[in-house]
Amino acid sequence: MENKLKTEILNITTIVEFVLLGFSDIPNLQWILFGVFLVIYLTILMCNSIIILIIRIDSALQTPMYFFLSNFSFLEICYVTVTIPKMLMDLLTQKGNISFFACAAQMCFVLMFGGSECLLLTVMAYDRYVAICNPLHYTLVMNQKVCIQLVTASWISAVPVVIGQTCQIFSLPFCGSNTINHFFCDIPPVLKLACGDTFVNEIAIYVVAVVFIMVPFLLIVFSYGKIISSVLKLSSAKGRAKAFSTCSSHLMVVVSFYGTATITYLRPKPNQSEGVGKLISLFYTVLIATLNPIIYTLRNKDIMVALRKLLTKLLTGLKYLNLQNLLIGSSCSGNRKKSLLVLFLNNDY
Repeated sequence: MENKLKTEILNITTIVEFVLLGFSDIPNLQWILFGVFLVIYLTILMCNSIIILIIRIDSALQTPMYFFLSNFSFLEICYVTVTIPKMLMDLLTQKGNISFFACAAQMCFVLMFGGSECLLLTVMAYDRYVAICNPLHYTLVMNQKVCIQLVTASWISAVPVVIGQTCQIFSLPFCGSNTINHFFCDIPPVLKLACGDTFVNEIAIYVVAVVFIMVPFLLIVFSYGKIISSVLKLSSAKGRAKAFSTCSSHLMVVVSFYGTATITYLRPKPNQSEGVGKLISLFYTVLIATLNPIIYTLRNKDIMVALRKLLTKLLTGLKYLNLQNLLIGSSCSGNRKKSLLVLFLNNDY
């Protein structure tokens, strides 16, 4: 009995790292998955960076709605950067080793950015509610100071709760296996490795999930209930279509993100396979982040117009540089070169 107790204590104290299994159950597809996830990650970085750049430089997009969208795009970049680079490294090296503290840090940042995304989506719904249901007071209610305060609250509100939650989970004793059947340190698979009773931790997870998932979701549903009611009262079919189009992209993102997050953190203790849980996590951490910038750009006329303007400027700049290089190597006089450049800039060239 004494030897058994010593062995258990030794197992608890010697676990200094975990092993993420990731997609090791399909070894023949490791390189294909590496290529797919690398393309996905670069696409997310590029598309969200373009959205941020367009909103930053286009004066027509200097509105609260696009201010929130640029913050959302930056949040998406942060969110996927916590998980995908590590996943790519594991696929490349065929090893999933992650230290105890790195695992805790990864979980903390995933939960932090996920909670911030829930709150920011709620803020974006509130912005649409004010714009459609109270348009005369929109600029007064959603002034620059209020917008900054709402975004700041979205970013920092989850921080103390998430840090406390992570510390509570990783203060548990871990014994036996250190293998996590997942591609990142998520709460359900990590809790499965803990020794002893985890009931208190599971209750805490439900409480936090309700606060950061269900409450924001209900606020969004309430906002859209008011929006739909106001839109249906509009006499103009064109006005109704325009109002719905400004909200449809946001609504699609809300449904996809909240749906999968709810399944992961608010479902009863599951008997479903770990593979299904892994697939659901892959959907809300990677695939939705890939779809979000596409949804917001393809379904948003203002973004598409700003993107075309940016591309036009870039092409014009390249043509100007090419013309300048040609003129430098030509035998034209200085005045002739200046005239040609002026004609080009006036679109007469």
